[in-house]
Amino acid sequence: MSSGNPLRILIVEDELLIALELECLLQDAGHDVVGIAACSAEALALSAKLAPDLAFVDIHLADGPTGVDVSRHLAAEHDVTVLFMTANAKRIPEDFAGARGVIAKPYTERGVKEALAYVMADPERDAKEAQAMTFVPFGGRGREDNSQVS
Repeated sequence: MSSGNPLRILIVEDELLIALELECLLQDAGHDVVGIAACSAEALALSAKLAPDLAFVDIHLADGPTGVDVSRHLAAEHDVTVLFMTANAKRIPEDFAGARGVIAKPYTERGVKEALAYVMADPERDAKEAQAMTFVPFGGRGREDNSQVS
């Protein structure tokens, strides 16, 4: 992803107020929110139709804990960069389901901005530079390195 262009972002979140707050934060940061989905079927349909660059995905959606499956599909089938947003990082599988990192809920503006900076940065960037209590990049590192997220 190029740091010079705004990202096309899909928000996959079933709590409307959280989704709208995140949408405002992302738009204020200069990005284009192309859609908001509350369940897995809607997320997959919107992704196929709108071709986002990035998706913020909650693990527990309106149709259950389907965010992990959404992440796997978006990453594998549509080449979308995925960031999880969750209060329960223990639900993230060992293989990270194709996601690049996790933002702990309740999230902060700083955590979201660090996550955006991380996904837009040069791939050679050291993951430790972006690591904060509110955002943890996966970047091929083992789960033991991400133990502070809970």
